Amino acid sequence: MSDGSEPVARHRSRRPPAAGSRAADAEAAAAGSASGGPTVVREPAERGPANERWRALLDEGGPILADGAMGTMLFASGLQFGDPPEVWNVSQPEVVRRIHRGYLEAGSRIVMTNTFGGNRLRLRLHGLHERVAELNRTAAILLRAEVDAAGGRALVAGDIGPTGEIMAPLGTLSDEEAVEVFAEQAAALIAGGVDVIWIETMSHLSEIRAAIQGVRQVSAGIPIIATMTFDTRGFTMMGVSPEQAVASLAAWGADAIGGNCGNGPDELLPVIERMHAVAPDVTLVAKSNAGMPELVDMRAVYRGRLRASAR
Repeated sequence: MSDGSEPVARHRSRRPPAAGSRAADAEAAAAGSASGGPTVVREPAERGPANERWRALLDEGGPILADGAMGTMLFASGLQFGDPPEVWNVSQPEVVRRIHRGYLEAGSRIVMTNTFGGNRLRLRLHGLHERVAELNRTAAILLRAEVDAAGGRALVAGDIGPTGEIMAPLGTLSDEEAVEVFAEQAAALIAGGVDVIWIETMSHLSEIRAAIQGVRQVSAGIPIIATMTFDTRGFTMMGVSPEQAVASLAAWGADAIGGNCGNGPDELLPVIERMHAVAPDVTLVAKSNAGMPELVDMRAVYRGRLRASAR
């Protein structure tokens, strides 16, 4: 969950860099080294209702405001640490809808479903692995109802987080199983009526590639937003640089790319700047935490702010 996030999305037109340019060379080199093989550029996504809504939003121009933390809001409403937030889609639907409603009233144009940990492997920790379809589809339906009630100007984003497992060969999760897990979750979200899929908080290129492949097995046309989490050194936990991330994700067909969570906007802005330097025409997304949480009177408090010197 993007707890305490300060959501900001930057719009860039989705034209590929000119052939032979420095940006094109950098993208090709980074994508090839990151994926462990040659770069394979996907065919343009098929047109469809979801794709048209996404394009219409981008064509408005200017920054696009996303929502903020779901987990923080659920904890404030009584969710206990260690409990799966996705269960609240069926046990406390009015609370989930109220949180969505608040972000819509604040002006969010992209709002994410309460499904960050809604994949089979994470739900298995709570004995809920057979309820993937129910929990994800219900989450999408709840959010769709609030978006429609607010006039339908916002997009419903199906939130997909990491599996919680380590990809092979460092871990035991194979590419094939990961793709299957993500496809199962994506299918339920799309059945519930999402406009886009938002894959977030990833640190390993193999896992985020599997997530994109899983989504594409279900839908060739739904837009995909893909973000990774970078630390204080400007790399993900698995050592992926911003340059590798943007090049690889663009090559694999993500429609918007960026970073989320982390330690605050001051650390995420340089990541976005590095992405823009090698891929100036990619739609970039910045959705950071509002700093690191501090426990004050048994409440998580976020004190992050953007310094005046940050660009």
